[in-house]
Amino acid sequence: MTKTILITGSTDGIGLLTAKKLAADDHHVLLHGRNAAKLQAASSQVGGGVETFSADLSDMSAVKSLAADIRAKHNKLDVLINNAGVLKVPQPVLESGLDVRFVVNTFAPYLLTELLLPIIPKNGRVVNLSSAAQAQVSLDAMLGKARLADMDAYAQSKLAITIWTREWVKALPDGPAMIAVNPGSLLASKMVKEGFGVPGKDMNIGADILIEAALGRRFADASGAYFDNDSGAFAQPHSAALNAAHSAEVMETIQAVVRQHG
Repeated sequence: MTKTILITGSTDGIGLLTAKKLAADDHHVLLHGRNAAKLQAASSQVGGGVETFSADLSDMSAVKSLAADIRAKHNKLDVLINNAGVLKVPQPVLESGLDVRFVVNTFAPYLLTELLLPIIPKNGRVVNLSSAAQAQVSLDAMLGKARLADMDAYAQSKLAITIWTREWVKALPDGPAMIAVNPGSLLASKMVKEGFGVPGKDMNIGADILIEAALGRRFADASGAYFDNDSGAFAQPHSAALNAAHSAEVMETIQAVVRQHG
């Protein structure tokens, strides 16, 4: 059955490869990127009648516009893959004072999911890109009151999205499913090449697990779970995500920031 699937950050890397594979299987793919030229190039590569949506996820107002544009064209979205992410950027602190890693990797996908949730069916899925790099979250860093090194900010933002995946599903007992996935460490994406200076491993490893998480039976009853593709199994995230008090504080902070800036 054909599904309508939105993939954020799908103009290159794992997102683009995932889009190509889904379109080849006749799914209707919604591509997202922040650069119009790259979106057009990606659309040509993917083919299959894809739609393109442009938005800078570091701008929360642009996230709202993105959701509005999608809802204006679609009354049903079967799968949302929150793939977009950043690690190293020339200027990590935005005009708002927030760290761009938390905004793009944590807050923007939360807001986008919240705004699109009314058109995601109960049997739909939200797949959130986590990482093997996870670290206990500094609330001050989330609020822009403390500065972190690139990798620290990235690791904390990825635990934060894993935490909100786990926490949000408590209010969605009937679905849709929300699943956090580490697609695999050091895959050959632009982020890995620029961030770590290594060529990286086959990106099919990541694309294939995202597709399975989006559509596969193994993930049908996995709402709130974390899947570690390095081990090829469902696993526990960083221990801080298992701390109820820490998780509640992170969730409350995410919601407060999204309300203030979104």
